[in-house]
Amino acid sequence: MDGDLLQIDGSFGEGGGQIVRSSVALAMLTGRAIEVVNVRAGRDKPGLRRQHATAIRAAGQVCGADIEGADVGSCRFVFKPGVVRAGDYRFSIGTAGSTMLVLQTILPALLVAEGTSRVTLEGGTHNPGGPPFDFVERVYVPLINRMGPTVTVDLERCGFYPAGGGSVRVRVEPAAGGVLRGFELHERGGIDEKLARAIVSNLPRHIAERELRKVTSVPWWGGSRAFVEDVPSPGPGNVLTIEVRAVKARELFIAFGRRGVKAEVVAREVLTEARAWIDSDVPVGPHLADQLLLPLAIAGEGAFTTMPLTLHATTHIELIKRFVDVDVTVEEVEGDRRVVRVARR
Repeated sequence: MDGDLLQIDGSFGEGGGQIVRSSVALAMLTGRAIEVVNVRAGRDKPGLRRQHATAIRAAGQVCGADIEGADVGSCRFVFKPGVVRAGDYRFSIGTAGSTMLVLQTILPALLVAEGTSRVTLEGGTHNPGGPPFDFVERVYVPLINRMGPTVTVDLERCGFYPAGGGSVRVRVEPAAGGVLRGFELHERGGIDEKLARAIVSNLPRHIAERELRKVTSVPWWGGSRAFVEDVPSPGPGNVLTIEVRAVKARELFIAFGRRGVKAEVVAREVLTEARAWIDSDVPVGPHLADQLLLPLAIAGEGAFTTMPLTLHATTHIELIKRFVDVDVTVEEVEGDRRVVRVARR
């Protein structure tokens, strides 16, 4: 093995695709060459899947990297980054793999690049196991834009599992001087609005209507808005989202319709997640907490209050500290509340 390579064990902690994506994103940002071994070793199908390979190749194109072993099924790859270049890019996963996870691999570097970038991504836009487009657009991107850049995301066509075929356009105006500003987010404030959307494509409308009947029947929903959205897509799909808008924060929760699972069960799944966040009185939900760690580490500062961290998040913290000279502390306060703080060493 090349002694200059930082070796990452892809089986540690959460042991999934996040280690692949974040390792590559951090390599792009720091210029550090990496070797990732034991890729997704604990999964039913170990090694790189199509969306992971696409993310690595996309990152390689953005920074002119030398890449070895980034093939579907590979359990080891080497990524030697070059210089990050802003530009116009198009990446197609070729399956229903998550376009949003590919975006989150290359976006951190584009946030601090010299010049505007435009990216077109084709594949899945609403995927189990990854953030849906709606979450990225309404929750993640607004917080990224608080840090100095201007990112816009536009959904051209939905892509559901297993057909895929979705398309997203992204424009990235980097932060001034290529420097991100951290932020602190500790209070949520009162709930202003709750919004439920039942999205269906190439499926009977009554599925979405049953989901919304269940959502609007719970006592805490009140008179909040709920509507069906029938969207064009290459294949069938059903997604139920609940967006909760508070004075100082916003969160979005999602459940996916599956064959053999009743619409009412899907509704209960998303209601449970939304109610847990509402009851917690924190501004940042567990999935968002994980996704904010890397941009705040780039900024070298920032803090937020959230719920108990997921294994994804704790794995992410340990990985970040191998690349970036920051301290990430997690303080338990008032029961299940956690204050996560990022600071330069």
